[in-house]
Amino acid sequence: MTNFNGTFLEQEQLLSINNRGYAYGDALFETIKASHGKLFFWEDHYFRLMASMRIMRMEIPMNFTMEFLEEQIKNTLKAANLDTASARVKLSVHRNEGGLYLPNTNAISFIITVKQIEDDFYTFQAGFYEVDLFKDYYVSPSLLSTLKTNNKALNVVGSIYAKENKLNNCFVLNTNKHVIEALNGNVFVIKGSTIKTPPISDGCLKGVMRKQVIEVLKTLPEYELVEESVSPFELQKADEIFITNVVVGIQPVTKYRKKLFNTEASKTILQKLNIKLRLS
Repeated sequence: MTNFNGTFLEQEQLLSINNRGYAYGDALFETIKASHGKLFFWEDHYFRLMASMRIMRMEIPMNFTMEFLEEQIKNTLKAANLDTASARVKLSVHRNEGGLYLPNTNAISFIITVKQIEDDFYTFQAGFYEVDLFKDYYVSPSLLSTLKTNNKALNVVGSIYAKENKLNNCFVLNTNKHVIEALNGNVFVIKGSTIKTPPISDGCLKGVMRKQVIEVLKTLPEYELVEESVSPFELQKADEIFITNVVVGIQPVTKYRKKLFNTEASKTILQKLNIKLRLS
């Protein structure tokens, strides 16, 4: 069951071949974790979506308030019998049909889909997790590269590359050959008491979980957080590396090339993140 502009439809009834998200990647999306009807970090998701729509020059409807969209998501969870479970919510916004590269309208429609997941909060991922560099294509840093749009060809090809090479994930590079993120999340690199994450200006996604982890790190006096460019060379010198996204939370990396990493800091930060979540 899917929510299309407030109407519940079967998925196969939704989109025409002329949908601009399909035809031109003229769409944005937010992936949100919900637990028993509570939307994790909803305010951050909402304001990122609004800022992204402005950058894409989409027309924001007057009723597109934080309360309206929250209600639509909760209605969708209820219709799917997931209001008392945990779920992965995808809120997509696309420009309405018409035109070629130049659209006939800047008006938009929205789609909400939900899928059940197991964990109510964030659990520590203790298993083996190997990552390497994806160097076939590079991200050109700009405001557009920081948005969650339908233009994810690099992430798709990179994910196929990872599977072919028996990797769990890959790190993505920008055109300056700096590490900016993983295929499905932001990256943090720990060396001693310093935790480094690439700045938004390097072209990484403006991640909601990235923001939450940064806020948690600012409360931990034993670490110094630095937002600076990360070179591939630094990865092999690191004590610990982890990846963040809103569904998994924190994913520790256990192997990069021949280097093995510990996961103690990741475990501590994840505990603090869950405490913050329960208190919110």
